[in-house]
Amino acid sequence: MLEVRGLTKWYGGLKAVSDVSFTLQAGEVLGYVGPNGSGKTTTVNMVTGLVSPTRGEVWFQGTRIDADLVEYRRHVGCVPEEPHLYPYLSGREHLELVAGLRQMDDRVAARRIDALLDLFGLDVYRDTSMSSYSKGMRQKVLIAAALLPDPPLIIFDEPLSGLDATSALVVRHLVSQLAAQGKAVLYSSHALDTVEKICSRVLVLHQGHVVAHDEVGRLRERLQEASLEAVFRQLVCDVDPADTARDLAAAMSLGG
Repeated sequence: MLEVRGLTKWYGGLKAVSDVSFTLQAGEVLGYVGPNGSGKTTTVNMVTGLVSPTRGEVWFQGTRIDADLVEYRRHVGCVPEEPHLYPYLSGREHLELVAGLRQMDDRVAARRIDALLDLFGLDVYRDTSMSSYSKGMRQKVLIAAALLPDPPLIIFDEPLSGLDATSALVVRHLVSQLAAQGKAVLYSSHALDTVEKICSRVLVLHQGHVVAHDEVGRLRERLQEASLEAVFRQLVCDVDPADTARDLAAAMSLGG
C-alpha cells in the first residue's frame, strides 16, 4: 500500500533523514522507533506530504503522492506528535470541521462523531471548549479525527502521549484491530514495550539512518537479546543507561 524510497531531508547543513526506505502492506503495523532527534517525525511529515523530501519518493497504491497530494491525503489518517487544535472549538466542533474538510456525508459523519466521542469518554464534554480539555482529552480528539473518515492508511506519531493507563491500553488494542480490518499502520513511538507487542515489523532509526529493519523476533534472535528494549539499547545507546542514571542521581548532591 505504501512504499518509501530513499527519503532524505536536509535542513540547511543538517541531514535530518538519510536514505530511508520501507514498505507497508494492508493489515500490517510497522513500528518506527529511534532516539529524540533521529528523524522519526521528519519522516512522518514527508510520508504525509506535509514536508517535501530533499531526495527520494513516497508511493501510495502504485502512484507517487506528489502527483496529487490532495487525493492522497483523502486516504490518510494521522495522529501528529504535537496536538495542534483550535482551543476555542469544542471536541464535537473540531470533528465536524475535519468531516467537512474530508467532504464526508453529513449523516455518516454525525453518527461516527457521536460514537467516537462516546467511546473515548468525551461525550459529556462534546460541547465544551477544548481550552479546558486535559492533554489526554485533546489526544483522544486527535485520534478520533484520524479515525473519522475510515482511511486505509493510518499514521500514529507518539499516540499515547498524555493518555492514562486505561486509554493507552485501549489504543494499543485499537491498533491491532485496525490491522485486522486491513488498515496499513505506521506506528512511531518511544514506548518500546507497546511497539514490541503490536507491530509486525520494526524499523530502528539512529541519527537519520536506518540501523535495523526486520521482524521483532528476528531482530532479537540476530542480536541475541531478550527484548526490543535490549535490541534498541545495543543499536543506538552511546552510553550505559544505568550508569548515566547513577551519575544523574549523584549530581543532585554535588556541592552539598
